[in-house]
Amino acid sequence: MKGFIISLMLVIVVLSSCYYDIEEELYPPVGNCDAANASYSNMVLPLLQTNSCLGCHSGPAPSGNILLDGYTNVRTVALSGKLYGSISHAAGFSPMPQGGNKMNACNLSKIKAWIDAGAPNN
Repeated sequence: MKGFIISLMLVIVVLSSCYYDIEEELYPPVGNCDAANASYSNMVLPLLQTNSCLGCHSGPAPSGNILLDGYTNVRTVALSGKLYGSISHAAGFSPMPQGGNKMNACNLSKIKAWIDAGAPNN
């Protein structure tokens, strides 16, 4: 009987510890996410700044030799596929930020739209 009670308590603890943690489904973006007019200066650069990308990926010794200070550097990394692969936590890429959560779906779609448009300097 004691073994049954311990097993039952273990099952209850395991089942109660399950949770659902997909940010976009828990906290859907308010309103529409307009990625149609994604631009470097108004969307991409501010996202890189607010997500602390430049803290590690700028200066004389950027992390992973990925330099994100300045349009030309960002465009190079974007067109290589490394930028989107890393920030979207895609398989085969080092997820960025390291040890952190990826950007929400709306912000990812803005960066993807900009890259898909050829990563223009706008």
